[in-house]
Amino acid sequence: MDRLNPHNTPGFHPFGELIGLTFTRVEPGFSQCRLRVEDRLLNPHHSLHGGVMYSMADTGMGGALYPLLETGETCYTVEIKIAYFRAVRSGDLVCDSRVVHKGRTVAAIESEVRLDDDTLVAKALGTFSVVSKDKNGR
Repeated sequence: MDRLNPHNTPGFHPFGELIGLTFTRVEPGFSQCRLRVEDRLLNPHHSLHGGVMYSMADTGMGGALYPLLETGETCYTVEIKIAYFRAVRSGDLVCDSRVVHKGRTVAAIESEVRLDDDTLVAKALGTFSVVSKDKNGR
C-alpha cells in the first residue's frame, strides 16, 4: 500500500468502495475522485442522494490532506458545510478537493463536485483535525 496514496487500495476505504468512489489523482494538498451515478445511489425522487455527494467531498478532502500528514499523524473530519446547486440523475461525477490551510492541529479544505461536462453541482468547505495516531495505529 502506498503511504501517500492508499485510497484505491482494496479494503482501505470500505464505504468508498460500497458507493463506487475511486481516486484518479492524489498529490500533497489536492485530490480528485470520481463516481458513476447508479440507480442504487438514488433517493426516492430519483436523483442522487445528497449523502453520496457529501461522502465524495468528505473522502476527497481526506485524500487531499493525507499526503501532507507527517508519519504518525492521522486526520478526522470535524465539520463540513455543503451547498447543493443541482439535482443529479445520471452520469459521472468528479470531485476536486484542495487544502486551503493546514496548521499543526487543524486543516481547512474545499471540494467542488462537478458533472463530467464541468457543470458545478455542489461545493463544500470542511474542517479536519490533525492528530497523532495512538499505539494501535488509529
